[in-house]
Amino acid sequence: MRIIQTLIVTTILLTASLCAAGNNHYGSTTKPAIVIASFGTTQPEALAAILNIRDKAQKAFPETRVALTFTSNIIRTIWQERAVDPAYSAAHPEIPADVLHVKGILATLGLLQDQGYNALVVQPTHIAHAEQFIDLCSYVEGLAAIDTVKAKYRPFHALAVGRPLTGTHGIEHDYNEDINTLARALAADVELAVANDSELVYMAHGNDHYSTGVFNQLQEVMRRMYPQVTTYIGGVEGFPGFTEVIRELERDSVTKVTLKPLMIVAGDHAFNDMAGDDEDSWASRLSARGITPLPVLEGLGKNDLVTSIFVEHIGDAAADSGVTLR
Repeated sequence: MRIIQTLIVTTILLTASLCAAGNNHYGSTTKPAIVIASFGTTQPEALAAILNIRDKAQKAFPETRVALTFTSNIIRTIWQERAVDPAYSAAHPEIPADVLHVKGILATLGLLQDQGYNALVVQPTHIAHAEQFIDLCSYVEGLAAIDTVKAKYRPFHALAVGRPLTGTHGIEHDYNEDINTLARALAADVELAVANDSELVYMAHGNDHYSTGVFNQLQEVMRRMYPQVTTYIGGVEGFPGFTEVIRELERDSVTKVTLKPLMIVAGDHAFNDMAGDDEDSWASRLSARGITPLPVLEGLGKNDLVTSIFVEHIGDAAADSGVTLR
């Protein structure tokens, strides 16, 4: 019995010692960092959209560390396999190290904390407050809830999440203005549609879990802001989808559309679901209905006006949480 008690006391003391040693260097110093949280992409040519957001954030806050994370388990696994393949690395020297060795949100935040960064702003590249954004917030809130007996040993002084492109609920930042700002940033798409003598169709990702109506509202704002072109928005998943889009196009007797992804990257969904040759792609289904599609394989992340919105949201999240970014 005495041996067991001795082992228990020793284990407790050793554990306390290890925990204290792991936190001693944080003290009361605040060290900020930004994390750009993207779903990710496996297509090297689509990476430019994500990296543009990262680079614009770094330019806006040149003295602050900017890290990148991919939230998709499948996409990270593919990059992890590529990272240990010498032939792939040799064939793609343009792939930056933070993509080739990309980590998930938990590992990214944990590594930053281990390096002394304890005031973090996580900026998602999500379009809307939907499944992926909610899951990301859950991860971050879990870490932010970690408490310690002594406040100075808390792993994070601040851990904030910036709002998605079309905003979120709450009264601090009006989501209506976020939608209006995005619509203004899409002026070049309208100009392209005018040049093409066509209407404008966006394919968003959407989700099957809950329809917030944000795409319907963005569509209405675009139509009022740019009456020279009629904008239609549907999602790969959920409502509104292709069924609703094609119904309106046929009702309006549309014969030609400029077709663009309402997504940060022009990845698999854009190349296959939107512009692919298969009969179930949006381009093929539009053609089958007598509507000429003009696909544009370019993600929103390559639009500097859109990336500036993310940078603004980073600044707002930092200010709201008392984090100073330089």
